[in-house]
Amino acid sequence: MSQGVPVPEHEQRQITDEQFHDATLIWNYHQMGHEQRPCSAAIGLGSHDLEVATAAADLYRAGLFPVVVFSGGNSPTTRARFPRGEAVHYREHALSLGVPDEAILVEPKAANTGQNITFSRELLAEAGIAVESLLLISKPYMERRSYATCRKLWPEAEVVCASEPLELDDYIKSIGDEKLVVDMLVGDLQRVIEYPKLGFAVEQDVPGDVYDAYERLLRDGFDSRLIGT
Repeated sequence: MSQGVPVPEHEQRQITDEQFHDATLIWNYHQMGHEQRPCSAAIGLGSHDLEVATAAADLYRAGLFPVVVFSGGNSPTTRARFPRGEAVHYREHALSLGVPDEAILVEPKAANTGQNITFSRELLAEAGIAVESLLLISKPYMERRSYATCRKLWPEAEVVCASEPLELDDYIKSIGDEKLVVDMLVGDLQRVIEYPKLGFAVEQDVPGDVYDAYERLLRDGFDSRLIGT
């Protein structure tokens, strides 16, 4: 191939076309497809991805909420990137994007999604903010699990999910590790399936084609983010 000719996207991938197709089915399933609308408050769920805070800033500027709780402490996968804690770094990033300090609350202790919801709820109550509807802002592939968790722990709040608008190819490029991204998609789907049995979340219907894709990817070894691994 001559220099300067772009390589087609599918030829650049280290995973097979079939694996990418299966991952795309799961990626699309994880996103709730909610219509964005104004809510009483928002929660930016801590993770390794600073784009959650970017999305929160965009949604704040769009007038979709008056206050956001950035929630998250440290974890083995985020400590190096966010040494002062996920929520603290999210706040700093949102401030740099023009979100006013009075519109931000920081919850710096949560270590999982259930704690994100529970601790943020307590913080909003302490601040005297009545919450009838809640905008949950997360990584794209965490929308469904976050929704199912919030419906379990805060059933009286109407939940709207949001994330950075990205296709799977673009998200893979932003992370730079195809195997890791597919592992994360598979791991989150396992939690969507298993957490209701443990009382952590409400049950979500998993279409047959999505479940079949999940099983194929498991057989292919995309399993580093499973519960207990």
